Amino acid sequence: MSLDIPHFELPFFTNLLILLVTARFFGEVFERFKQPAMIGEIIAGVIVGPSLLNLVHRTEEIIVISELGIFLLVILAGLEIDIDDILKSLKGKNIIISICAFFIPLLSGFAIAHLFGLDLMTTVFIGLCVSITALPVSIRILMDLGMINSAVGQKIISVAIFDDVLALTILGVLLNVNGTDMTVATIAKAASISLLKLFVFISVLGTSYYIIKRLINKGDYIESSLDKLLSFFKGKEPLFAIFFAFVLLFSTVTEALGFHFIIGAFFASMLISESLIGKQNLKNIEATTSSLAMGFLAPIFFAGIGLEFNISSITNIGLLISVILVSYFSKIIGGYLGGTFAGLNSKIAMVMGIGLNARGIMELVIANIAYKAGLINNEVFSILVIMGVLTTLTTPLMLKRSFRRLKANAS
Repeated sequence: MSLDIPHFELPFFTNLLILLVTARFFGEVFERFKQPAMIGEIIAGVIVGPSLLNLVHRTEEIIVISELGIFLLVILAGLEIDIDDILKSLKGKNIIISICAFFIPLLSGFAIAHLFGLDLMTTVFIGLCVSITALPVSIRILMDLGMINSAVGQKIISVAIFDDVLALTILGVLLNVNGTDMTVATIAKAASISLLKLFVFISVLGTSYYIIKRLINKGDYIESSLDKLLSFFKGKEPLFAIFFAFVLLFSTVTEALGFHFIIGAFFASMLISESLIGKQNLKNIEATTSSLAMGFLAPIFFAGIGLEFNISSITNIGLLISVILVSYFSKIIGGYLGGTFAGLNSKIAMVMGIGLNARGIMELVIANIAYKAGLINNEVFSILVIMGVLTTLTTPLMLKRSFRRLKANAS
């Protein structure tokens, strides 16, 4: 229960100072206990936020800083991932994992919401939030555990990408039909528009990938041209600016199509490789991005998740417990069954299911959009926030144990 402390709105930079210091402190504490820093950073947000001390609140300014943090975090992870490996992981039976890991939780969320007699739109959004995987949170967990470039880590990321794009596509349909007469013709029209947008996004991505592969086949043409361009500038960081202009261009395209900006940022950064721009240029980009992301913006983002946690807004405890339980079991079972059907052994399939369980930012993004659009009420929104926080808090611990067992059995 929240403490009865008067509400004082501190200046923005004071809020930022409190959030950064506490996030870094608790992140360091958790790292010393060999746990992902993000757990401590989220707990820091819970402590200084409305749930306990009520010092810092999730203002519009902090939301902007948080979005910049996740933007850089996703870019940093994308730079470490080979897009060819992702494409390989989605071929053949591996697509079964993505389908099972999305639709089993989706239908389970529908069932729980229907059981509690909620309206159609609320039912759909609960199912959607249960089915999603937080791509940035999964990336951060795998980075903290040093497993981002492992075979199972790559599969977790590829499934998270698939699930997030699919969830955001469905979100686009729901927003398009909001306020309409909900007839079959209206829904079909909205679905057609969203699918067309998805096709455009895939076309842009595919064309960019094809052009880049052709340029790489020409040798160091891009690297030498980039070096000549950089030598022309007198500024110290033109490489960083050029790189971010490229990423922002992709993010702008995805946002214009109705998808979340991190999808574009992630794919854009994956297109940049050592073979394209050179080892030293890539190293410089990674170093600058890592310092800004890990040292400042990412801790603010994860602490911002903790600020959303406010248990006092929940009255329907049965619905809260049911949503949390179905979130855990349906996602883990979905990933496990999908992995098993795809030919993975049971232990790796279980790691897949656990690794897909975190919701975090993507679930919160969808919940926020739905709440602001009036598609869900405050209580359902609060329940979805708590579910996202809990799955984000516990998934690193569960995944770390799963990887440890996997290594023990392999040795």
